[in-house]
Amino acid sequence: MNRIVRKDTVTSLLADQSPDATAIIYAGERLTYADLDTLSRRMAAQLRSLGIGPGDRVAIWLPNTPAYMVIYLACARLAAIAVAVNTRYRAVEVADIVARSGARVLATWPGFRNIDFLGILTSIDYEAVSALEHVIIYAEEEGDSEVERFTSHSYRDLVDENSKPLDVDLADPEAGSNIYTTSGTTKAPKFVLHTQQSIVRHARAVSSRLAAVAGAQLQVLPLCGVFGFTQATASIAAGTPMVLMNAFDPQQAIDLIDRHDVHYLNATDDMIEALLDADTREQALPSVRYCGFGSFNSDPEVVIRGAESRGLQLVGLYGMSEVQALFAMQSADLSVERRMLGGGHLVSPQAAVRVRDVETGELLAHGEQGELEIKGPSLFREYFENPEATADAFTSDGFLRTGDMGYTVDEQSFVFLARMGDVLRLGGFLVSPVEIETYLQEHPSVAGCQVVAVNLAGRMRAVAFITLEPEQEFQEELLIDYCRDGLAGYKAPARVFELVEFPVTHSANGTKIQRARLREWASEWT
Repeated sequence: MNRIVRKDTVTSLLADQSPDATAIIYAGERLTYADLDTLSRRMAAQLRSLGIGPGDRVAIWLPNTPAYMVIYLACARLAAIAVAVNTRYRAVEVADIVARSGARVLATWPGFRNIDFLGILTSIDYEAVSALEHVIIYAEEEGDSEVERFTSHSYRDLVDENSKPLDVDLADPEAGSNIYTTSGTTKAPKFVLHTQQSIVRHARAVSSRLAAVAGAQLQVLPLCGVFGFTQATASIAAGTPMVLMNAFDPQQAIDLIDRHDVHYLNATDDMIEALLDADTREQALPSVRYCGFGSFNSDPEVVIRGAESRGLQLVGLYGMSEVQALFAMQSADLSVERRMLGGGHLVSPQAAVRVRDVETGELLAHGEQGELEIKGPSLFREYFENPEATADAFTSDGFLRTGDMGYTVDEQSFVFLARMGDVLRLGGFLVSPVEIETYLQEHPSVAGCQVVAVNLAGRMRAVAFITLEPEQEFQEELLIDYCRDGLAGYKAPARVFELVEFPVTHSANGTKIQRARLREWASEWT
């Protein structure tokens, strides 16, 4: 037996906690840290029997459930890599992630929210996912399902009390641990690979920063995203209870916050507005000491002042897949005007931030706007199997080029202003317009496509402009439905407009499409 746990491994986070303390609260049940340890060791033994070992990939296509964390921790014990798959993804996206990651195992909940996950999986071309051998079926309803073409395994059977736990710990601080998908300038999202060490060191830094609000945390943001996952690992590092919700419902969230005396949560602006609308008390969410928020759809000043008027303190944040979420947080003792801003104080004392003028290449003084460059212990290792993109992402002295515009306040604080490129923020996620454009151009009627984002009724939505192939008829609803069938719903354009040609600018550097003009038209025509 060899259960020695190495420093800065994911399993060391569990080893640091009291076995009898509550780790997860879900659907009225509690799991202690001892429970989480035992379940993850059972799952690790089963994954090992399926041939999973160091460096192998396991895709997790699950909502927020204890099973997500159990499978993740099991992967860490084997030095395998967990590949996060958004439950809102559909056939095209899942096929791409599974195929390019080379995942050999995929875990899913077939009946979640009445979505036919197994139907989506079996509709994928077999050759595209030829490396996939096993599917783990998680279910909370009666009766497990099986999936054609792949060997199916019941999650409940794998972690049953009769399953022998793994007695060795292969976790390695330098081993790859997490793959997140991120947007980019090509059709396919890049795969951001973090080591166990980067996950653990950041989790401890965040938990230290949140020590003032020690207590139960509401986990409503998806674990498949870096925003939600960072909060979850920080909760484990702090040894505080994590109250899991598998889908956001404002009234249910309020009930859970009250019942479990929740002190802290992170949420998007639309979630916060929904919580404030649902809570009829003069002081909303009275147990919450403060809440981190990301402003994706609404004016942050409107959101934060509305919350402040109800006694809920919000703080602006900054993060990205490459450095994890909560890389920086605004301090709770700052004015409302400062706390509403993205960015904040670096969470880790070992992190650094600077700003560069993209035109001259010169580093800028505090208060001057340019591209943010950052580094720290939470930094990712590489874009998985993409050395060229990895090299392009870093400066010669190891800073990450974020592609974000902002300015530094001092050596340890900065303000994020906006993305410098054309990446879209849809449904709370960054999305490359090229991904939607390429998919639409695969429709036989579409010759060319450009996609922008505009604010429609308080939400950022995609709007597509297309040119048609000869002798083809323009059918807007058909094209929108085509996108809904193959892409996550938030990526589907709200409107599609036909153009004879795209507006362009001719210059010495070539012909460029005027995306600013397209955004103007989208705002005027929708």
